[in-house]
Formats: sequence, C-alpha cells, structure tokens
Amino acid sequence: MTVSRQPSTPGEGGKPPEDRRHRNRRRWLTAIVIVLLIGIPAGYLVISAGQSRESGRSKEAESSATGLQHLRPSKMKRAIYEVPIPAGATGVRYFETSNWKTSRLYVQFDVTSGRLDTFLTEMGTSRSALKDGAITITPRDRATVGWNFAIPGHDWAGTRHRQERPRPSQDVVVDLSDPGFPRVYVVSTTTP
Repeated sequence: MTVSRQPSTPGEGGKPPEDRRHRNRRRWLTAIVIVLLIGIPAGYLVISAGQSRESGRSKEAESSATGLQHLRPSKMKRAIYEVPIPAGATGVRYFETSNWKTSRLYVQFDVTSGRLDTFLTEMGTSRSALKDGAITITPRDRATVGWNFAIPGHDWAGTRHRQERPRPSQDVVVDLSDPGFPRVYVVSTTTP
C-alpha cells in the first residue's frame, strides 16, 4: 500500500509558511521598533520635564525674592529693558516684576561721574536731561523695592526717558550728593 503525502499547504497569499526563526526575528524587530518609537520620546519627555521643573524652581526662587538682589542682571535682561549698566559699576542690585500687562526692572548702582554720562548716553539721554530735585520714580515703584528719596541732605536729580512701544521707558533718579561717585536708581518698564 502506498501512502500519499500531502504537499505542505501554503501560507497566506500563497506564500510558504513562515519558519520559526524568521517569525522570532520579525517579532524581535517589531518589539525594537516599538521601543524606539515609544520609549525614546517618552524618555525625552521625562528628562525634559525634569529640566523644566528645575528651571521653574530657579525662576521661582528668583521671583520670590523680595526687594533688590545683590546681583548684576543678566545681559539679556539689560538688553530687554535697555539698562546699560556701565563696566566698573559697583553696588549693583536689581529686582524684576512681571505680570500679564507690564514688566519692570529695578536697578541700583554706583558709578563714577564719567560713567554716569556714559550710562545716560547709552540709554539715549544725557546729563542735561536730569532735573534738580526731580524724583521721577513713582511712589508705588519706590515702595516695591524700598527706595527712600526723602532723606535730607541728598542732592537728587531725575529724568524720564520715554520711547515708543514696544521699547521700554525708563525713570531715572540720581543721588549727586557725592558728585564724583553718584548712585543711580532706574525703573525700566516694558509693556507687550
């Protein structure tokens, strides 16, 4: 008696059935692709969220500071608010406030008489714009950082430097009690 053997049945679409090795390799390749397509972006998001959280904490610490900080504002802040603090300025302090309507940079520093002229010129004004006895910084802004311009025996002068929006405008008060080393107070305000 002869036993007839049935030819192996073809797989889908008339293709021969997939052998075990090829099927395992295809499954591994699929798993690797899934990990690459999902795992890498997910890992990136986790890392990015961590960095964002740290950045937020730094900004929160800076913004929660009350009053002037004993630091020089960053170059970017000085550029945005157009407050060109001269090289060699000492006692530099600043504070920044920001809300949906207005952002302000409060800056205080001491300079030589010549560097005061440089500062005013770079800001777009001059010493001749300073008016004797003028306190151009508003009471609200003075209270924000604790500036007191009612101290007797001081020689105050001030100016307002107004610019077209979106460029910032500055209110400047200078203590000229020691003409060789004036103290400068600036509030630069920008609105979107």
